[in-house]
Amino acid sequence: MPTSRTYGDACGIARALDVVGERWALLVVRELLLGPQRFSDLRRALPGVSSNLLTDRLRELEGHGVVRQRRLPPPAASVVYDLTEDGRELEPIVLALGGWGLRVPLPSVPAHLSVTSVLLFLRGSLRPSPQEPPATYRFELADQVWTIRTQDGRVHIEPGEPAHSHACLLSDPATLNALLDGSTSLAAARATGAIALTGDEAALRRFLDSGRRRES
Repeated sequence: MPTSRTYGDACGIARALDVVGERWALLVVRELLLGPQRFSDLRRALPGVSSNLLTDRLRELEGHGVVRQRRLPPPAASVVYDLTEDGRELEPIVLALGGWGLRVPLPSVPAHLSVTSVLLFLRGSLRPSPQEPPATYRFELADQVWTIRTQDGRVHIEPGEPAHSHACLLSDPATLNALLDGSTSLAAARATGAIALTGDEAALRRFLDSGRRRES
């Protein structure tokens, strides 16, 4: 059932916060922006939330029509959480909030970085040349596999194995973030064992460098 807590304010902003303003609610939405996730996936992505609190937030978001449960077809047959159409309309709001939050200092304690967070940053910051032929990459991050496709200068990301890939990257969210912001390179990350790379390394390098080319 939806939460009964309310600001008691008729403004649309307050009414929206009645639905998604509870602690962890928007981070749950963030984690579902790139596709459905199991409860265990959400717990791993949000290590600071207890199982009981996550269950409460999911129940409230379901009650408000933001999130829904569904069962994947065999052989997976797992119950996953996914955004509804109303929930998906929160995407530009969440991304804009993230852009605004980049000006806020990092936490003083060691900060967690989820796979979805860094992939959203990748999707928003990289702009392959429209003249580049379409390409597909397989990224494995924290035991999760993602298909990343480029076409017409846009980046598309979805969970799961690609049918084929031009290059495969095995990494962790922090290292991928460092590759994206330029604080490390593929060569340096490979030398330290932080990544494993197979396939067309030149194509992958051009892809990861496309954000910096746009800024230059």
